[in-house]
Amino acid sequence: MKNLALHWQILIGMVLGVLFGLGMTQWDSAGTPEVHEGASFIKDWIAPIGTIFVNLLKLIAIPLIIASLIKGISDLGDISKFKQIGFRTIGIYVTTTIIAVSIGLTIVNIVKPGSGISEETLAKLIEANQTDQSASANIAGKIETAAKTIDSGPLTFIVDMVPDNIFAAASSNGDMLKVIFFTLFFGISLLLIDKEKSVIIKGFFDGLNDVVLKMVDLIMLIAPYAVFALLANVIVSSGDPDVLVELLSYSFTVLGGLILMIGFYLTLVYFYTGRSPVGFLKAMAPAQLLAFSTSSSAATLPVTMERVEEHIGVEKEVTAFVCPVGATVNMDGTSLYQAVAAVFICFALDHPLTFADQLTIVTTATLASIGSAAVPGAGMVMLVIVLESIGLPSEKLAIGLALIFAVDRPLDMCRTIVNVTGDATVAMLVGKSVGKLGPPKVRDWDDNLEAVK
Repeated sequence: MKNLALHWQILIGMVLGVLFGLGMTQWDSAGTPEVHEGASFIKDWIAPIGTIFVNLLKLIAIPLIIASLIKGISDLGDISKFKQIGFRTIGIYVTTTIIAVSIGLTIVNIVKPGSGISEETLAKLIEANQTDQSASANIAGKIETAAKTIDSGPLTFIVDMVPDNIFAAASSNGDMLKVIFFTLFFGISLLLIDKEKSVIIKGFFDGLNDVVLKMVDLIMLIAPYAVFALLANVIVSSGDPDVLVELLSYSFTVLGGLILMIGFYLTLVYFYTGRSPVGFLKAMAPAQLLAFSTSSSAATLPVTMERVEEHIGVEKEVTAFVCPVGATVNMDGTSLYQAVAAVFICFALDHPLTFADQLTIVTTATLASIGSAAVPGAGMVMLVIVLESIGLPSEKLAIGLALIFAVDRPLDMCRTIVNVTGDATVAMLVGKSVGKLGPPKVRDWDDNLEAVK
């Protein structure tokens, strides 16, 4: 096991976790239906391993952002270089988000999932979710959160980005954008003072960055066991498989769009950077598999940054800015999912959509993705905002969310892969454009590196 590459170890852990979860589900089915001993065993003795792993990754996310971003900015030595990287990063992120939403709308209008769904099937799906109190409470919470966002002023996003207490902001991964703002402010100020006075502070953050990266290495030692626990818990918590079958058309439409988006990234990697798409996927595989297991870009961020810098070769000053910002504002997979889900719900509930409505989806999904929390379930809140923007009646809103709630978790896992892959792709594009894409420090793939000399 130790001789296998990390992504193979994680993949084996995922497969065994799925099989173990299915085995526990069969144990429950064979016994007394009211007693779920297999599920209880996993939740009590297996799931905590995955929870500890995710908590460890979240634990170092804020220190990693602060240390790596300050180190990256200070290493630039020139404020003009920072401007160059910053504007290119934001521009590319907005462009890829618009493309993701457009891909989602195109494929959903071709496949038209939900247009043939019967009233009986619709009633069954809604009833299955309404009888689940936790699901109903979850949906109500998403609608309430989205309502607060919609009612906020046009400049609320900018106001919320500026913290009034950095220590309070740093105590929550949900306030990552505030931490990034403060860190950028601090790093730029560090560039502008006398170098003799800044050398001590720079040395401190250089050392802190090395320590945090070593913490990432240590945490990743338990990654194969953690993803086993996470996937086993997902399987025993997945709900009624007969209900899930009714949503296959919708699910495959989302998955098809996500695959096309991955293909778009690989095309950019090949034609702009000259790197092999296969090599890129090999290098990013551990981060992608963790993204699938945790459904969180924030939890995966430490691994994403390590893979992009060490295994792809993007230099620290680019990685330190592009990846943390991407984990907050770049939600290509989530935006694509919103486009498909919004149109699917309208088809299923017989709500007419005009061409103007679909343009509204593009605009709203793009804007909603900026600043969305990089945590599981954030896409559902963004979806509510999109549905409100196209005039879906409030009485149908909860029904629409209940309709897709049963398959939201596995699709959330898949779209997080796209989010993380998009962050890595943009890091490569920006790195290449500013001459900061070099050979990887850890060479774990054999593809040619002719673009890097």
